[in-house]
This record gives sequence, C-alpha cells and structure tokens, in this order.
Amino acid sequence: MIGFLRGRVAYLMSDLCLLDVQGVGYRVYIDGNTHSRLRLGQEAELFIHTSVREDAIQLYGFYGQEEYELFQLLLTVSGIGPKVALGILGAITPARLCQAIQKKQPAVLVKLPGIGKKSAERMIVELKDKLHFADTGSQTEALADFFDVPEIGDDAVSEAAAALQSLGYNAQQLEPVLEKCGRLRDVQEIIKFALKELSGR
Repeated sequence: MIGFLRGRVAYLMSDLCLLDVQGVGYRVYIDGNTHSRLRLGQEAELFIHTSVREDAIQLYGFYGQEEYELFQLLLTVSGIGPKVALGILGAITPARLCQAIQKKQPAVLVKLPGIGKKSAERMIVELKDKLHFADTGSQTEALADFFDVPEIGDDAVSEAAAALQSLGYNAQQLEPVLEKCGRLRDVQEIIKFALKELSGR
C-alpha cells in the first residue's frame, strides 16, 4: 500500500493533481487546503490513501498528516466514502471539525457537503472519543462559531467571513487570517485586512 508520494506537480486542478514520480504520473485527488500548498512544476510530498473499488483504484493525497489521519477516521463512519470525506476537509479546518464533533454540534456538521442530520449524528457518536490530536481550544469564540451562525451578520467576523467565502476563499484559507484580526470590529476593516493577508502583501 502506498504511504506517501514525492514528486513534481505536473498538473494541477481544483480537485486533483498529477504527481510525476520518476516519470510516472499519479492522479491524486486533493482538497482545497492541499491544493493551496501545491505549486505547478515544484516538488511536493503527499500522504496517500488508496481507495480500491471494483471499477477503479483512486488515490487521495494530503499535504499534512493531521488531515490524512482525520480523513482515515471519517472513512470509519458508516455512509461516508472517500469523496464525501474529501469534501468535508475542503469545507472546514481539522480543528473546527474536531471541535464540532467533540462539543456535539450537529448544526455545524449538517452544513458540510454530503452530510445530513443522520450522518452528522453518526459522526458525533462514532468519532467523539477518537479525536485526540486536534487543539480545539485555541480559537476565538467568534471564529469558533464561524460555521454555526444562525444568520449572517450576527457579528463582524462571521459577516466578513461570509463575504470572503463568496469571493472563493475557503475555511482552510480564512481561519488563520481571521485569527489575526485582533481588535478589529468593523466588517469592511476586517475584509480589507484579510484580503491584504491573503494576497501576501
């Protein structure tokens, strides 16, 4: 079984990459967080999960070991397959997902792609005692409620986050930036600050 692949990123799309490993191109499915860390033409190392079906063998790759381990745990939940698990990790950070499960917050989980009420309840029951590697207490309260706001606009951070998501940024990109907002309370100031951080200026 493949543990990891190291090679040159020969092709990069939103949900997959081709990793050139000594002349062999491996098609690897990836989430948004891994995609944001890959650069076309540069070397990368990805932790690999191999999914074997009757009609296909598919590879799923992760830049970080924490995401890889969380992906493995998600697959142990009844009804969650590799594509759904990958979609979940592309929509929420590992720390926030662990927090939602450990604090029994199904309202957060049902907002994830492919997850309904029953799936959310199964995730909580089956995973709440298995999550030991994520630091779920380091986020600010406003950011912790990032996916659990009844209506957009309840606070400046959530409103700014929603606006930034509409521009195409995902939770993986936004969380570390929003944590730096400090004492900013105006929505426009937060958005301006976040865009500056995201552009690397």
